[in-house]
Amino acid sequence: MTPDLPKNLPTLEPGWVWLTGAGPGDPGLLTLHALNGLSQADVVVYDALVGAGVLDLARRGCRREYAGKRGGRPSPTQPDISHRLIQLAGEGLRVLRLKGGDPFVFGRGGEEALALVAARVPFRVIPGVTAGIGGLAYAGIPITHRETNSAVTILTGHGATGAVPADIDWRAIAAGAPVIVVYMALKHLDDIAARLIAAGRGAGEPVAIVSKASLADQKVVETTLGACAGDATAAAIEAPAIIAIGEVVRLRGGLDWLGAIAGRELVADPYATRARPASG
Repeated sequence: MTPDLPKNLPTLEPGWVWLTGAGPGDPGLLTLHALNGLSQADVVVYDALVGAGVLDLARRGCRREYAGKRGGRPSPTQPDISHRLIQLAGEGLRVLRLKGGDPFVFGRGGEEALALVAARVPFRVIPGVTAGIGGLAYAGIPITHRETNSAVTILTGHGATGAVPADIDWRAIAAGAPVIVVYMALKHLDDIAARLIAAGRGAGEPVAIVSKASLADQKVVETTLGACAGDATAAAIEAPAIIAIGEVVRLRGGLDWLGAIAGRELVADPYATRARPASG
């Protein structure tokens, strides 16, 4: 049952599309605007990373249309999805386009929004909690910490062709990004790690691989840049996964709040529990 919502939230009007972020997986990480949209929509067009727990919050009678794209599997093209949104809005339906994480963070929400603009379909963007922030927080890893970093680089390990993006300046990132957060990198993790090491990052630098972030079957592997690809394979890590590279990973020893609930003993000074990796 959908809970009562504040009275001043916007109305999803017929013929409109709301491009909505569903967060990393846990339904509790939905925004009020997202929940409001689910309570009004005539049809929800959802991605592969949107789970049943989120979809079950849609109002009774709401139609669900799957529009997920997963690598290596038959799936609708992006133009097909955009065309379907335009078609549904043209029928006068209230359309909720529900995307995992945030629609504007490697979610192709910008492409869909521009297609709606070209078709003169009114829309609203509802940001969501992206996995590179919320998913890592569920693993006890902050992407910033005053004693470790004042900058973060977020990148994708999966370009439009399916390979590692060709336009990434690995040397600049290796030199200038104390913390690197990588989306959709599991398939190419060995290649990405090798490129960063060749660009100057230390093979012993801490890495965390978080699979199915924020869900009940979340799995975290703490490793190093040099060993991460092999450790991910050995641990049978599955997509979706988010990867953090940098000193903030060490903070998980003190901030793994889910582990603490399960009985893990946390330490006040995670850096004291193991030696720092050698640089270079």
